[in-house]
Amino acid sequence: MMNAQECIEQRLREVFAPTHLKLEDESHQHVGHAGAQGGRHYALYIQSAQFEGQSRVHSHRMIYDALNPLDQYGIHALKISILK
Repeated sequence: MMNAQECIEQRLREVFAPTHLKLEDESHQHVGHAGAQGGRHYALYIQSAQFEGQSRVHSHRMIYDALNPLDQYGIHALKISILK
């Protein structure tokens, strides 16, 4: 059985066929912060041909749409970096 991070990575690979994908769990940096108990904090670094020619906002929306709803993956916060 896959953990939440593996499920997120699998979903992103299925949808975007990325040439680069790195998902880091940064939850440890948020211990004690309000809302930190409500889910995990992740940093996503991704590169995919599907983001070429897209605005940053649209690329982020594509990712959020692919992972919707975020709480099914236990995500409280997702920092996204689209790599060129």
